[in-house]
Amino acid sequence: MTTTSNITAQAISFIERTTYADLPEEALAIGRRCMVDTVGLYLAGSHEPSVRILVEDALAQGGRGDAPLPGAGAAKVPAPLAGRVWGIAGHAHDWDDTQVSHDPAHVYGLLTHPSVPPLTAALVIGSQLGNVDGRDIMLAFQVGFEVECKISEWMKPRHYRRGHHTSGTVGTFGAAVAAAKLLGLKGEKLAYTLGMAASFAAGIRVNFGTMTKPMHVGRACENGITAALLAARGFDADPTALDGAWGFFSVMGDGFDEEKVKAGFGAPLTIVSPGVSVKPYPSGILTHQSMDAMVKLVLDHDLKAEEVERIRFFAGKNIIEPIRYPIAKNHLQAKFSMPALLAMIVLCRRASHHEFEDAFVAGEAMQDLQARTDVIEDPEIDAQGYDKIRSRIEVVTKDGRTLVQWADERYRGGPSNPISDDGLDAKFRMCAEGVIDGARQDELLALVRGIDKGADVKRLVSLISGADEHAAKEIAAE
Repeated sequence: MTTTSNITAQAISFIERTTYADLPEEALAIGRRCMVDTVGLYLAGSHEPSVRILVEDALAQGGRGDAPLPGAGAAKVPAPLAGRVWGIAGHAHDWDDTQVSHDPAHVYGLLTHPSVPPLTAALVIGSQLGNVDGRDIMLAFQVGFEVECKISEWMKPRHYRRGHHTSGTVGTFGAAVAAAKLLGLKGEKLAYTLGMAASFAAGIRVNFGTMTKPMHVGRACENGITAALLAARGFDADPTALDGAWGFFSVMGDGFDEEKVKAGFGAPLTIVSPGVSVKPYPSGILTHQSMDAMVKLVLDHDLKAEEVERIRFFAGKNIIEPIRYPIAKNHLQAKFSMPALLAMIVLCRRASHHEFEDAFVAGEAMQDLQARTDVIEDPEIDAQGYDKIRSRIEVVTKDGRTLVQWADERYRGGPSNPISDDGLDAKFRMCAEGVIDGARQDELLALVRGIDKGADVKRLVSLISGADEHAAKEIAAE
């Protein structure tokens, strides 16, 4: 039975009272890193087929020119449509950051990808409003991030196990809160925003490995923005939609953790503690320790693909159930296929978004090595619990050797083993490669790192949309 609560009222109070001055420097520093990571992903995602389809759809629908689209030039569309495209671009490669939890009973899949929804909503609404200060963008991002992460942390694991995709469901609140904060909504209008977000929240895991998986985040951004814009006009909803027998927690996850809720929002901010992870690979977060282990095994033994007879991967249900494709046929399935990811590393010695191409994944070398990879549920690993991602790789070579590598349980990219600023910049430039040139990369990176220190937000958005590049090409063509 779900206990009634005042979580909605707590959220409203936190959103209303929090100012930029309340944000600790550590939160601001981490927030800038999250933004660097996410902006890079907008660029990389702008070339994805799924994003191009949505760009074409948005431009075909037309409408009021609120905000531009990633990689689409100066053309603008209504804010919700823009949010949909920015959101799917940010999550298209499944490379965006992930919240951290220290709860040993938590399942990793319940943790949301927190940055794309609130940053998307902040940039899109900021574009609609005009000359918004970068500190306001940062503040909207931070409060959206916090409300989103606390809802995700407080929910019971049943939400994810039932098949919901948290980044689509809970991500809706991140976008709604960020949009509402920039629009200056308070009181009942803020409550209505949360109420609509609770009804709009959607996304089921059956679509993992398809274009619709990142679309969950695109819709979370679109729906969150829509909720705030409608609430601003006076459209109402239940003012306590997170609470009670038919509230979001009850309907979507069989309740919430009452002890965690007692701490409230912002005490501390999740972005500071327990923190956020920056993803080293464009695949499901449950795969990364195992991929690092395969990289180490390949490099330590200078292993060549032609030397491999068979690969055996041992793990628990927490990896094997969601990472579900035995043989990936395309790059979207590969993000959720251990045979594909391990084969990719053996063949290429890395796994960046440049390797996640349909032609490569469907090619003879990848298909052959995937077919010679066994995924084995290990009861001893499973019995150790799901507080950490544990796995073991065994590679049997054609000359009779068995090479063994256990995954490092410390997550590379997480707060205990973070990616350096230089490493983050390198990821940004890898994402920007082939999208914007080196000079624009330098300019955009500087703008994002200084977003709350007087940066030109309009120029920042223009660089992501490629407005000046499109204009230059049009002039050259005349």
